[in-house]
Amino acid sequence: MSMTEKRCYYEVLDVIRSSSMDEIAVAYRKLAIKYHPDKNPDNEKAVGRFKEAAEAFEVLSDGEKRTRYDRYGHAGLEAGSTGFQDVGDIFEAFGDMFGGGIFGDVFGGGRRGRRVRRGANIQCEITIDLLEAARGVRQTLEFTRHRKCEDCDGNGSQGGTSMESCHYCGGQGQVIQSSGILRMQTTCPSCQGSGQLVEERCSSCRGGGFLEEPVDCEVAIPAGIDDQMQIRLSGEGHPSPGGGPPGDCYCLVHVREHPLFQRQGGHLFCRVPITYSQAVLGANIRVPTLDGLEEIKIRQGTQPGAVLTLKRRGMPDPRGRQSGDLHVQIDIDVPEKINEEQEALIRQLAELEYANVTPQRKSFLDKLKDYFVLQDTPVTEEE
Repeated sequence: MSMTEKRCYYEVLDVIRSSSMDEIAVAYRKLAIKYHPDKNPDNEKAVGRFKEAAEAFEVLSDGEKRTRYDRYGHAGLEAGSTGFQDVGDIFEAFGDMFGGGIFGDVFGGGRRGRRVRRGANIQCEITIDLLEAARGVRQTLEFTRHRKCEDCDGNGSQGGTSMESCHYCGGQGQVIQSSGILRMQTTCPSCQGSGQLVEERCSSCRGGGFLEEPVDCEVAIPAGIDDQMQIRLSGEGHPSPGGGPPGDCYCLVHVREHPLFQRQGGHLFCRVPITYSQAVLGANIRVPTLDGLEEIKIRQGTQPGAVLTLKRRGMPDPRGRQSGDLHVQIDIDVPEKINEEQEALIRQLAELEYANVTPQRKSFLDKLKDYFVLQDTPVTEEE
């Protein structure tokens, strides 16, 4: 299903926005049972629904992702590459939560037994400026990742000594707890899911089977990415301790504040000062845009706070849709210091303004007189 065809996640799970986490879990469980591949062999449509429900549950069961989705919709998640590549990813992600309740007891023994665990995910962060976010950029990430210990070939035992079955889980690698209608299957805390324990630990990796090493990885940041969005680098996480697929690397993007532009979604806002004479008489001025300076026309009588909109000159959309707008807000720049000639001209202008009082000023003076009359204090126009 393409990005433009994605259904609302609440609609997918047939829940409302105020639904609790338990209600969302129950709704997903029903759909997972209904569209499970074992129950619908050779049915691509059912597999699609199964993946769609899992993707919706992945977002709505995560407090941070759900908040971002409620605020921005799918646009707030796409840079993070939500979704599952295949059904195996779904079993890996949610098998621990539902245990045999979905993936074992309901469909027989087809998927029972100890699952091969994916490697752990890696979290890292990167900071870019607004122009890089607007144009897209390739950056090199630096983080540490596990690599298999060569001395023990990754099994954590010293000199190839034998392994013994874990007594805590009986060699299954998983422990199951029941909670209401859900059966919670979690990784064994003793053997970390391997089902076996090391008799004598490897001195190089201290029984972990892996060592940490620095990694440089290039990431392509799409144009239009917003602050706090994530980019998923598939397969760049830690290797699996059981020979399964590696985890993913999730890169959290920070976008620095810009000295001229303030961002709201795809739109940019910029405050531009002009002089009093430019506002009164009109002028052509140059304003900043993401592509450099651009000339715009200030009309005669422009008021402070007026906003001029430059269509499609804001931030690009990471999904390839039309860009946002650039809103230029006009401020009147009042100088702190002026020379004698400027002062003389401004005083002359002030005299002209008082000699030819506008209806608005006359109305204000009338109100001022009425106020002071009530206070028994006479006021003349000279005041």
